[in-house]
Amino acid sequence: MMKDYEVLKKYFGYESFREGQQELITNILERHDVLGIMPTGAGKSICYQVPAVMLEGITLVISPLISLMKDQVGTLNEAGIRAAYLNSSLSYAQYRKALSLARGYTYKIIYVAPERLMSDEFLSFAKEMKISMVCVDEAHCVSQWGQDFRPHYLHIREFLKEMPQRPIVSAFTATATTQVKEDILQLLDMKDPYTITTGFDRKNLYFAVEKPKDKYQALLHYVKQHTEDAGIVYCLSRKTVEEVCDRLCADGFAATRYHAGLSDAERMNNQDDFIYDRKTIMVATNAFGMGIDKSNVRFVVHFNMPKNMESYYQEAGRAGRDGEQADCILLYSGKDVRLNQFLIEQGSGHEDMEEAVRMELQQKEKERLKSMTFYCTIPSCLRHYMLKYFGEESDGFCGSCSNCLTQYEECDIRMEASRLVECIRHSGERFGKTMIVDIVKGSANAKIKSYHLDRNPAYGSLKDSSRNHLYEILQHLQFQGILKQSEDGYSVLSIHQEELLPTDGPLMMKIVKEKQVQNPVVQTDSGDNRLFELLRICRSQLARKAHVPPYMVFSDKTLHDMCAKAPHSREEMLGVSGVGEVKYDKYGEAFLKVIASFDS
Repeated sequence: MMKDYEVLKKYFGYESFREGQQELITNILERHDVLGIMPTGAGKSICYQVPAVMLEGITLVISPLISLMKDQVGTLNEAGIRAAYLNSSLSYAQYRKALSLARGYTYKIIYVAPERLMSDEFLSFAKEMKISMVCVDEAHCVSQWGQDFRPHYLHIREFLKEMPQRPIVSAFTATATTQVKEDILQLLDMKDPYTITTGFDRKNLYFAVEKPKDKYQALLHYVKQHTEDAGIVYCLSRKTVEEVCDRLCADGFAATRYHAGLSDAERMNNQDDFIYDRKTIMVATNAFGMGIDKSNVRFVVHFNMPKNMESYYQEAGRAGRDGEQADCILLYSGKDVRLNQFLIEQGSGHEDMEEAVRMELQQKEKERLKSMTFYCTIPSCLRHYMLKYFGEESDGFCGSCSNCLTQYEECDIRMEASRLVECIRHSGERFGKTMIVDIVKGSANAKIKSYHLDRNPAYGSLKDSSRNHLYEILQHLQFQGILKQSEDGYSVLSIHQEELLPTDGPLMMKIVKEKQVQNPVVQTDSGDNRLFELLRICRSQLARKAHVPPYMVFSDKTLHDMCAKAPHSREEMLGVSGVGEVKYDKYGEAFLKVIASFDS
């Protein structure tokens, strides 16, 4: 029997495991249940695919999206591991044929939609086969507290109880708060599982928040600097997706779109255009991306702020899955907060819940929106804030986010803060930020007069301060817990913990001193760029012939390693990261010829 590291090299082309992978694989092979919480791009799939090859029988992978299954099955078959998927994209005849082949143990790994699990036909099949492991991918979908709750995931425990012999249960997710983690363990009925969290830090990603007056012009400026790179632009609404995509196309970019308002055929066609590198920019709602394993995405731009940190981390994490440098940029405006509040209050997808549970979930979503808003407005390290949100500590300075690359100076805002708090108190805690700023600025508008707010002791007390500076101070006071803002749609400010406001000492806040140049265009210094382009052309030609996406042939990272090592033999090519025996037999000779020709 092959060892785990031999399977890793033969089929996946890697010499060593990444953090956490071998521990999870070892525990699975020892027949323990496992839960792996690992960031996007950390190699979660390796953790169940390697043992699936080594275990007797079949591994079932429960996966939420057709695109995810299609992508994973294609990658596995390219690597020489027989795999199939069972979902609604198959005709009944295709489904029956796949089940027939599966009964003959043709496949080591079968991806199945959770909706299929309790169907009579599939349940009958599963009961008569040797199912060695059930792997739950995107396991956070089982929890109603997760950002992608899918009720059909609750059927998994029932399915497991129907099995004549309980299989090993493995579960994987990129994002799980303490509550979600507890739900996964309980709702999947995991038995004394080995659990590992490898950390949420993606060191190859640059994080930035920008607040442009014209978001489209900011996006256009960025993509003009990255014309050769593949990227995703996320928007909150279908309408914005259409507008941004149309404008990018009109400005000469190869862009396509993806949202739930398109037909299934158009969504699939547009997704394939992006995955096969026929289009370089995908403009989409959050309906796009889960399970898309395109490794050479060099940037993810959020045209609007998402509604929580979990969604942002997951969506931004689709950049740089190959480990190479990539950019994650969020274009923020206050309108995004109001739109997200509206969407939360509409409660889409929660209609079938009991009222008390629905209200509790809505309150939780509002709290998560507040954390997301703070991410967009804090002056400190973005990476530190993100890691702290997920329960992980860092040194507070990453040197690779827009805040760390911005020069700040600290100023004492105690006087301004005291006046603002005084204003809020004497106005009866009845108004939002705009009115409070109007009062301290000494505005003479009609509303101020009609409510007699010009009699407020703080009226005009900060008339020399800029409005933007006062808004920043109010945001800082919220972040510090001194003030809080109502979540009833009116955004009324009230005093929360006034004791946190110093009575004699300073209250320091960072303000922007001088903005440094935007993060430079992502480039790599590994290998020769001219050789890399030749290898990329070769990859595209081979991918077209094989009818697979280019990244399934070899990732950009593998091509860069080829440039650095310049192999001239089979043995040397197998020493390149990401080149396994099966893929060498398919494609290796073609790449060796390109390298030999370049060197001569």
